[in-house]
Amino acid sequence: MTKHISVLLNACMEQLQIKADGIYVDGTLGRGGHSSEILKRIPQGHLYAIDRDQSAIIESEARLAAIGSNFTLIHATFAQVKEVLAENGVTQIDGMLLDLGVSSPQFDEAKRGFSYRFDAPLDMRMDQSQSFCAYDVVNTYPYEELVRIFYRYGEEPFAKAIAKRIEKQREQKAIETTFELVEVIKSALPTKVLNKKGHPAKRIFQAIRIEVNDELKQLEEGLHAALSLLAPGGRLAVITFHSLEDRIVKETFKRYGAADKVDKRIPLLPAQIEAKPYRLVTRKPIIPDLQEQEANNRAHSAKLRVIERIK
Repeated sequence: MTKHISVLLNACMEQLQIKADGIYVDGTLGRGGHSSEILKRIPQGHLYAIDRDQSAIIESEARLAAIGSNFTLIHATFAQVKEVLAENGVTQIDGMLLDLGVSSPQFDEAKRGFSYRFDAPLDMRMDQSQSFCAYDVVNTYPYEELVRIFYRYGEEPFAKAIAKRIEKQREQKAIETTFELVEVIKSALPTKVLNKKGHPAKRIFQAIRIEVNDELKQLEEGLHAALSLLAPGGRLAVITFHSLEDRIVKETFKRYGAADKVDKRIPLLPAQIEAKPYRLVTRKPIIPDLQEQEANNRAHSAKLRVIERIK
């Protein structure tokens, strides 16, 4: 298994402006890279680390315990952050971090079925306690639904051809493994596409994974919940890895933090212009430098956006 390297680690710590006695949330614990660095910086504070993957919680506990005891691990989705913090008596936080998408260990653990690099049962569940998985999408979704998610979540130009081929294949036999699905996808694509750089199944696997884990809805709900929890001066930092995620973060932050456009032809007094309770810290996303991109392949598509509550 390849070593997990947290993306944009230094930039996140810098942008969160961590206070030693603050309350912070890592909404995507993973293997604890970001959480560890936050915990080191809050000797008088408290960290709430959330993950929908129980294995992430189990595997990160010892790493965090070696730094301090002022943390709480929570098995939940980050969209549930408001409820799970309320259960712990917390209604306001000084900062929150989200590192979206699939963690490297999830990709690298063949049996989880996230990767087209390994042959494994079609799974792709981030939360292993849920029953709905990739097998269900591939083998039970009608043609129209497959087309919809392939276009919407994978931005796959050959969505119809691939959906048609899947439908035809499962009439003979259920598609049970990642490699079986890869072969079906390949059989639907023209040679010129197969010869292009990049894996031909990448977009379809992304689309199915997003559907299985309801990732975009979770993101929208999680952003609103996190923003409502921030104390004045508190910051929300979000790392995205593809355009669908980034678009949601960008538009949500803009809605909360960008100044409303005013007609310059109509003079207004300063008191008449309502200030937003949030401000955009990053007008343009922070991206990893070349050194980080070379050291960590996962960092190539990463974008960090940050927003701050000001009142």
